Amino acid sequence: MRFRLLSVHAHPDDESSKGAATLAKYAAEGADVLVATCTGGERGDVLNPAMDRPGIRADLPAIRRAEMEAACGILGVRQRFLGFVDSGLPAAGEPLPDGCFARTPLSEAARPLVALIREFRPQVVVTYDETGGYPHPDHIRTHEVTAEAFDAAADPSRHPGTGGPWRPDKLYYQGAFSKEWFQALHDGMTGRGLESGIGPILDGWPDTAPKLDITTRVHCAEYFAVRDRALLAHATQIDPNAGFMVHPRDVERAVWPTEDYHLARSRVETELPENDLFAGLR
Repeated sequence: MRFRLLSVHAHPDDESSKGAATLAKYAAEGADVLVATCTGGERGDVLNPAMDRPGIRADLPAIRRAEMEAACGILGVRQRFLGFVDSGLPAAGEPLPDGCFARTPLSEAARPLVALIREFRPQVVVTYDETGGYPHPDHIRTHEVTAEAFDAAADPSRHPGTGGPWRPDKLYYQGAFSKEWFQALHDGMTGRGLESGIGPILDGWPDTAPKLDITTRVHCAEYFAVRDRALLAHATQIDPNAGFMVHPRDVERAVWPTEDYHLARSRVETELPENDLFAGLR
């Protein structure tokens, strides 16, 4: 039996910054791994100063698709765009643009993912929790769409014409970039006498930030280098000299060698905590 994992994301580059080492690990072990990307990232910014040029901005949608293809080749996974338009990140009080993903009615927005689940037939589906991981409207909508499609794909009365019903066994939420992860990296660097730029992040962490209950930790430190290569393939989005790319990888492997998840729904018996997204299925 070949296991199948579907990872659902909002924009190109999200698959490489959230759970990418897990995807690379399972793909290398023989699982069929598919990334579903809800939007094309059309309204995204150019976050790498070296790529912030007029020609890049003019052709950003096509460039981001090419970056996605390169990143998925590095990870060893397949990928499918679901065809929605990036909502952007409006300022407070600013309305979402007409026709964007976050304004698409839920049933309509879920239909392409229902069709993909019925076609691909994954045992495991992974996406964001109710907060979206951070409050981008497309991330929140991605959670809502995936939760809807997870159930709807199994019901033959819903979304007729999108293939025969399929019931995935497990639904997980990403646990990336928790306060505990940042704290462990900060302590790991300062404890080794290294300079850490994480202190201001921790100092500004809101007391009201939701905390995801981690049920499943996948050991994948040997694939962090693959993750990093996939991230750098998204050259318009990743500055190789800033942010996530600058902490020492040997420290990360030592203090936090896992990628973490919350088991939101399971149709199979499994014992928590887990170290495998396919626990209960093998």
